[in-house]
Amino acid sequence: MTTYVWDYLPEYQAERADLLDAVETVFGSGRLVLGESVAGFEREFAGYLGARHCVGVDNGTNAVQLGLQALGVGRGDEVITVSNTAAPTVVAIDGTGATPVFVDVRAEDYLMDVTQVADAITPRTKALLPVHLYGQCVDMAPLRELAREHGLVVLEDCAQAHGARHHGAFAGTLGDAAAFSFYPTKVLGAYGDGGAVVTDDQGVDGALRRIRYYGMEEVYYVVETPGHNSRLDEVQAEILRRKLTRLDSYVEGRRAVARRYEEGLADLTGDGGLVLPATAAGNEHVYYVYVVRHPRRDEIIERLKAYDISLNISYPWPVHTMTGFAHLGYREGSLPVTERLAGEIFSLPMYPSLPAGLQDKVISALREVIGSL
Repeated sequence: MTTYVWDYLPEYQAERADLLDAVETVFGSGRLVLGESVAGFEREFAGYLGARHCVGVDNGTNAVQLGLQALGVGRGDEVITVSNTAAPTVVAIDGTGATPVFVDVRAEDYLMDVTQVADAITPRTKALLPVHLYGQCVDMAPLRELAREHGLVVLEDCAQAHGARHHGAFAGTLGDAAAFSFYPTKVLGAYGDGGAVVTDDQGVDGALRRIRYYGMEEVYYVVETPGHNSRLDEVQAEILRRKLTRLDSYVEGRRAVARRYEEGLADLTGDGGLVLPATAAGNEHVYYVYVVRHPRRDEIIERLKAYDISLNISYPWPVHTMTGFAHLGYREGSLPVTERLAGEIFSLPMYPSLPAGLQDKVISALREVIGSL
């Protein structure tokens, strides 16, 4: 039996009755689009975070794009972000017509190096887009200060940080707005695509509700400003409502898996050895993925296949090196930390229902492989 980095089936078996009841609730409601399930999830997710507004959309990529558009970002603007992220972050910036501008990340925790942001600001800069990566938050206070000084907006990319806290505040409540993905692998994942934008700004909330529904508002079939068809599905919203009540337990489950890895792999660390995740000051990590580093990463992954263990790399190709973004003009060496990490990082299996036996198998195999290098 092959061990993968993620598997939803154990969770599904444990929650099957509730999940199927969610589907029946929607199908029996008489409302299949933008009904009570979406409205209820929006209220409840905003309430969980302590935010004023939540707008459900169809996926996390559009959550970033629509969030930027609602904040006034468009053609000719620049958005500062990182290249060590999932490509959709940058695809969404491009979708607004704005230009992504990259800064490097920190070697110790792989998060945006906020000390580089000031030098990246130009007269065209409109927004800062920190990515709360792998389950923990970027240092937000310096970014908020820069935003105030330069009249910028801040959109948090929270696709990997449901339930994470930064100095006690939830990810998603630290900027002008925040984009969430509910892709199935996420800490709070649907059984299909889904996303949301959270904000305290009533004007941004109103803009989002228009943009996600063609640009219409009170009068159907009358477009006030051009928008999108980007609505959160009722079935996914109802499933997310049910799962939201279990989000804290999912987070605790992930932290338990992380503790077992730390205990089982601690003696493999050291100079030139395995590097385990580090939690930045003020953060409460939720371990969306458990990312480790080793200079002989590719050899380790290849040798683990003999143990029927298939691991993932998040992410093997920095966005600035992709051919689809070659027009931005970045060259090899532009972001040295990001580029070095891309050759060393890899993700171990991480999900709250990960069976202890499978995790022990991974730990044992990793110990054998690294010990024989």
